[in-house]
Amino acid sequence: MAKKPARVTLEDLAALVAERAKGGGKPSYTRTLIDKGVAKCAQKLGEEAVETALAAVGSDDKAVVSEAADLLYHLAVLLEVRHIAIDDVYAELARRTAQSGLEEKASRSGA
Repeated sequence: MAKKPARVTLEDLAALVAERAKGGGKPSYTRTLIDKGVAKCAQKLGEEAVETALAAVGSDDKAVVSEAADLLYHLAVLLEVRHIAIDDVYAELARRTAQSGLEEKASRSGA
């Protein structure tokens, strides 16, 4: 049995989701979810976002950690099904953090 890494990065998670998305090997929840399409993946992401927010206003830190992990996983699945690389998200974050948050928000169209 392979030893699990002590720390999993978003890159690791995205790579694992991409591997499971290809299919083959043993069946996975990831592949099943992706087979249901973008709308289902988006629905699951939304559910996890709400669960994370609800956990955040509670007193159980472990629940917040658990829900945040679910949220990041479902985000990775959604990005995979949309064929968006995590590096594209990082690039957008880099662009946004090159200025203050208020300046960045004002620069968006319609803001």
